[in-house]
Amino acid sequence: MKKKNINYIFFASVCMVFVGCGVPKITEKTASTAELPTVYNERTDSINSAKVDWENYFTDPHLRNLIDSALSHNQELNIMLQEINMSSNEIRARKGEYLPFVGVRAGGGVEKRSEYTTLGATERQVDIREGRENPDPMPDAGATLFANWEIDIWSKLHNAAKGAQLEYLASIEGKNFMVTNLVAEIANLYYELLALDQEKMLVERNLKLQADALELVKLQKIATRVTELAVKKFEAEVFKTQSTRYKIEQRIVEAENQLNYLVGQYPQHIARESSSLDHTHLPVVQEGLPAQLLDNRPDVRKAELLMAAAKLDVKVAKAKFYPSLGISANLGYQAFNPAYLLKTPQSLIYSITGDLIAPLVNKRAIQAEYLNANAKQIQTVLSYEQTLLNAYVEVANQLAKIKNMASINTLQDKQVATLTESVQISYDLFNSAHADYMEVLMTQRDAIEAKFELIESQKEQFNAAVNLYKSLGGGWQ
Repeated sequence: MKKKNINYIFFASVCMVFVGCGVPKITEKTASTAELPTVYNERTDSINSAKVDWENYFTDPHLRNLIDSALSHNQELNIMLQEINMSSNEIRARKGEYLPFVGVRAGGGVEKRSEYTTLGATERQVDIREGRENPDPMPDAGATLFANWEIDIWSKLHNAAKGAQLEYLASIEGKNFMVTNLVAEIANLYYELLALDQEKMLVERNLKLQADALELVKLQKIATRVTELAVKKFEAEVFKTQSTRYKIEQRIVEAENQLNYLVGQYPQHIARESSSLDHTHLPVVQEGLPAQLLDNRPDVRKAELLMAAAKLDVKVAKAKFYPSLGISANLGYQAFNPAYLLKTPQSLIYSITGDLIAPLVNKRAIQAEYLNANAKQIQTVLSYEQTLLNAYVEVANQLAKIKNMASINTLQDKQVATLTESVQISYDLFNSAHADYMEVLMTQRDAIEAKFELIESQKEQFNAAVNLYKSLGGGWQ
């Protein structure tokens, strides 16, 4: 009879396994098929500037001090570090799930049962050892050591722990990507400040020239060589330039405060070089090969890790269709009288139980979880391919921008030199009555606009060098 019962249990278990294994069919996309081009626009430079740490890439000591301070005090970066700590704790939680859980339980109580029930009548029987009735009401006290353990027969719990580890590594790459962006943002703002300082000096020099020109026009009006209209036109030009100076000062304040915010400090003056951008050393960037983006770009590595974690999540969700085996055990003492609590073996209690649990009907919840996990896996593969494509496009764009900005700066240098000569020529012609005041004003305006454009182009050239360094994956080392 005992052997027959064991056969029944075995047969029922086998049935549970087969019934619980009905896994929905899915269309899997477990790996990316995207391939990077071998070069950037037929350029085959194998040296990659992303390997250079930011302290060596940026030579300006004021800029390096700003970046160093931001890496310690930037609030958003510190928030990200706490998220990494939470991801690390998630690994510990996942690992604890596939290890036995052991605890201790102690308690006591009292209960009064009706004498006209089976249990109540039994409790009223005479205690053989003491020769008296059992106590009424019946107290109860005990202490138990208990353990629960789910046997990870389908590697569900181990895969969940590995997935948590991959997500933890992905969070670290997310932090590295934030550092890359932070370094680039600080550098771009710093070069913008240098450009604004240069524009402010240009406006102040131009104001002095315009003031001198205004005085000259006033003298010529007295000499009846020009009319009051010419004086008013020159005055209006001075007022316009003065308003431009205040606009630049406001932009300087905003740029400084944005830098202070990134550094994690309250508004204050930002120390910086006093030289103009054309005397500032431009970082030299070498793009290397596109395949190096896989190693250097933190966002690409993060996407790759999340893709691997999503693949494990599918396995975890799939394992929920299969039976799970759990073991629970108890060992301790229990008695209605504390004096008997430690008497062995009379007060000793123990148990061990094995559970085989499998879903049979209404498996919609785990089916939906499984399908969602698969959809998320496909999503992470597509996201990885998108990140890779975006990384390549960013580098290609910045390489083209550096090349084109160099050509633009060369031509604008010539334009500024030509217009600067034209301003002096216009003054000479005006003084000799061979040009009217409008020609002088228009020549001045064209010259200052060309100088502003040149400063803006120089700043864009520095920004392109910074953004290319970021696009290659530099700055987080």
